[in-house]
Amino acid sequence: MSKLHVNGREHTVDADPGTPILWALRDTLGMTGTKFGCGAALCGACTVHLDGQAIRSCVTPISAAVGQKITTIEAVQTDRVGKAVHQAWVKADVAQCGYCQSGQIMSATALLKANAKPTDEEIDGAMAGNICRCATYQRIRQAIKDAADMLPV
Repeated sequence: MSKLHVNGREHTVDADPGTPILWALRDTLGMTGTKFGCGAALCGACTVHLDGQAIRSCVTPISAAVGQKITTIEAVQTDRVGKAVHQAWVKADVAQCGYCQSGQIMSATALLKANAKPTDEEIDGAMAGNICRCATYQRIRQAIKDAADMLPV
């Protein structure tokens, strides 16, 4: 049994401590907004925040999250930066198929929390681990810039 703090609530998870956070979120807690993509931390679809840092939940065991705060796409809009990112995403019409979008939004939110006014190169670097099959990378970059403009410095 592990206690996980997810989206502001404490949850008890009955799973092996080596179980990836992704499966605890999806299968045990029913939070299906975080997606499985590759299972090897290469695509970014499973990105969540662990104490504010973007991590790949498909390879991070629940034992690494005990005592820390996990934030998923289901709660990202409760934060002013996450809300701005979501609004910019909609405005820029980023999503096509949408499968990667929760991971993209989580990575973009972590970036803007760490760097309120990133350059194109910093955006590309922060988002490099997030793959979009629909290739909406230019819209993603624009949405991140738009979200940055919505936030006070």
